[in-house]
Amino acid sequence: MNLYRDTQVLITGGLGFIGSNLARRMVELGARVTLVDSLIPMYGGNLRNIVDIEDRVRVNVCDVRDPFAIEYLVRGQDFLFNLAGQTSHIDSMNNPQTDLDINASAQLSILEACRRVNSKLKVVFASTRQLYGKPDYLPVDEAHPIRPVDVNGINKLAGEWYHLLYNNVHGIRACALRLTNTYGPGMRVKDARQTFLGIWVRRLIEGKPIQIFGDGMQLRDFNYVDDCVEALLLAGANDATNGKVYNLGSEEVVNLRQLAEMLVPLQPGGTFELVPFPPERKAIDIGDYYSDFSLFRRETGWVPKIGLAEGLKRTLDFYRTEYAHYWDEHA
Repeated sequence: MNLYRDTQVLITGGLGFIGSNLARRMVELGARVTLVDSLIPMYGGNLRNIVDIEDRVRVNVCDVRDPFAIEYLVRGQDFLFNLAGQTSHIDSMNNPQTDLDINASAQLSILEACRRVNSKLKVVFASTRQLYGKPDYLPVDEAHPIRPVDVNGINKLAGEWYHLLYNNVHGIRACALRLTNTYGPGMRVKDARQTFLGIWVRRLIEGKPIQIFGDGMQLRDFNYVDDCVEALLLAGANDATNGKVYNLGSEEVVNLRQLAEMLVPLQPGGTFELVPFPPERKAIDIGDYYSDFSLFRRETGWVPKIGLAEGLKRTLDFYRTEYAHYWDEHA
């Protein structure tokens, strides 16, 4: 990790959940960090996420869809962690053009800016496990067929492949990590646009029952945000990752009912209930999913270190004190 000391690091989506946690770690490692975020309310950016490091990072409020701003910002950078994106699967179905603009067109524009003014930097792109669709087998490895079930998955796939193409054709060192369910302090909890676990945490703290869609038997794996950040750092620091895609994941696999049963004892009076799937969510649900991340482990040595029980406790502890900055703006 000493590689990052005194380097110039640009993080798109830098005021969001993963971006801000990555920024904090980069500051610890001695990097000079610039954060790019649109701060559009329906997305994940929140200035509270960097309250402890705001005097040690640069913040540029702009939209990744602005090619002129991006071309200016990528100049002189050593690393680009490209985390900006539209993450809501439902929003992608209701407003597919915006999803296309952010998750595909803007990604191509960012890479074009790199090609024109800074082809020497290393780019790490945050992709998603959603692009696999309904799994044919478990755990899902990188050779699994790709069959996105929503517009978001299609556009994230396009963004991912643009990065690989620019690596292979233009020599811009780039790789992609297909993230699974990432959670922890700083995640969006005011609604379910980023992760269902966020709205679960909010309801629990508000004294409302967690709502599980369906029978609760859907299998999932989870990564605590610190482990995700470590994976991003390793991907950026290792040129063996160039031109490749990797799954992240966990060996700790639970169904959603088990997850709720782990959460509710952490909050006095916590409860959960099974509710019918909303039709718009049922149409794009992928059923059971968990990843085979052995390729990334083999090539970088990455393994998750924070167990689910510990990660859930840390997350709830954070939002019990910070809720006013994440969903209750008038508290």
